[in-house]
Parts: sequence; structure tokens; C-alpha cells
Amino acid sequence: MNVTIGIADDHQLFLKSLSMLIQSFPHFDILVEAMDGDTLIKKIQLLAEPPDIILLDVDMHIMDGYETASLLTEKYPHIKLVALSMKDDDLSIINMIKAGCCAYLLKGIHPNDLEKALNDIYHNGYYNADESN
Repeated sequence: MNVTIGIADDHQLFLKSLSMLIQSFPHFDILVEAMDGDTLIKKIQLLAEPPDIILLDVDMHIMDGYETASLLTEKYPHIKLVALSMKDDDLSIINMIKAGCCAYLLKGIHPNDLEKALNDIYHNGYYNADESN
């Protein structure tokens, strides 16, 4: 059984490229894509089962990652949420963790590290890059 993934990112090229990359990993399927948090939540409500893991861009238009994570945590507490950002500042990281994310990944992550992170998140419930080195 494959791990299902949702992605929300307001940069279409990044969203599609990330989807293709994750789809190439064994045992992972992209279930839903959206360009903002509001659309993501609406699409998830139409699914028979929500994704196992959702990658959320921190800075999106309409509904940002923090607001999306807060709503998803409240409505779907079993989904593992992962913040995805170019920002590496403490405030962004802390806010996303407080909103319910179990990991904070930088968009510059190596594809091998992303695959490891997704496996760790699915199997352990979190990913800590510092523990993995």
C-alpha cells in the first residue's frame, strides 16, 4: 500500500515538479495538488480518504501555510503536515510546528533527503534533519 501525499504551493512549476519527483519515489502517490490552502482543503473534502502526508508551502496567497495547517490540524488531526519553505528563520519554523506540522523542510532539500524525510514522517510521525546526519 502506497503512502498518499497532498501538496499545496502557489508556484505552479515547483508544485508540478515536486509532484513528479515524489511520484517517482517507490511507495508514494500524489493524491491532491493545490495552489493555495483554501483550494487544498476544498479538494480534500471531496476525497474518500485524505492524504497521509501534506506538504504545505509556508507563504501562499489566499490562505497561507500557517492558516492551512491550523485548519487541517483541527479537522484532520491524523494527517501528517509538513512545512515547505525557502525561509530558514526560527519564527517561521516555530509557527508552523505550533500549527501542527511535524517537520519543516527547506525547498532546497536534496531529492534523496526528501524521500528519506517522507519515509521518516510516515513511519515515525516526524522528521528531524539534525537527527539524520
